[in-house]
Amino acid sequence: MAEKWFNVGKIVNTHGVKGEVRVVSITDFAEERYKKGNKLYIFKEKSSEPMEVTIASHRSHKSFDLLTFEGFTNINQVEPLKGSVVKIPDSQLGNLEEDEFYFHEIIGCKVETAEGEEIGTVKEILTPGANDVWVVQRSRKKDVLIPYIEQIVNEVDIKAKKIVISPMEGLLEE
Repeated sequence: MAEKWFNVGKIVNTHGVKGEVRVVSITDFAEERYKKGNKLYIFKEKSSEPMEVTIASHRSHKSFDLLTFEGFTNINQVEPLKGSVVKIPDSQLGNLEEDEFYFHEIIGCKVETAEGEEIGTVKEILTPGANDVWVVQRSRKKDVLIPYIEQIVNEVDIKAKKIVISPMEGLLEE
């Protein structure tokens, strides 16, 4: 079976002159994903073959992750990587704890109330701090933000692509 690939980020720029790249991450586990020694796969825009790289260092800076790769020690080597997408194969996803999910599993799920009222579909996930916030697109209404907390999210059924919530008062207001 062919590998399935999952995006973990995009290289948006270089940082400094020592081969560091600035990545906008879309991974829920940046600390784990960018550990020194881990392998990532860079998909350049016009290349069909991914380029395997090994992480030499990782640090967070503002809203970016800054990475260096083994064997890339100056800006000239990483400059061509700008605009590339960083992915991992599904074999690297690893096992999650109960009540932990990957972003790609949640995005696209239908959200409804415990009473069966359909609210909409999760279109993106925000990670502002203490807990994730799921952005739910509703038909002909404004998007609604659902905090991923126990008091609101009752059930997540990844196989059925369904999430059941108990909205707090005011959560679904226009």
